Amino acid sequence: QVEVVESGGDSVKAGGSLRLSCVLSGFTPPTRNCMGWFRQGEGQERHWVASIDRRGTPIYASSVKGRFTVSLQLKNILYLHMNSLQPEDTDMYYCAADCDDCYSESTCTALGQGTQVTVSA
Repeated sequence: QVEVVESGGDSVKAGGSLRLSCVLSGFTPPTRNCMGWFRQGEGQERHWVASIDRRGTPIYASSVKGRFTVSLQLKNILYLHMNSLQPEDTDMYYCAADCDDCYSESTCTALGQGTQVTVSA
């Protein structure tokens, strides 16, 4: 059973940086499926942020491209490096793994509990 545990969320000022980490367990890469990050505000739908697709290529939502970097290290730690953070980046961020569709967390077999990112002006 695939499991994921996120960490690294914090409160920062605009222009700052954070690194989110996600430890994956229960499967052996390379996996045929995607792994990545989603975000969700209170009372809002969950939105896709970035993933590593089936070919191992990082892909990004337009709102974060050029500022965020997703990477897989040591075969089981998924990172999201977040630079030039803005108040609109404030959300709960979730790690997801073993996803049939990179853009939909409902197709993922593992979804973490989330880590809060808060960016103040």
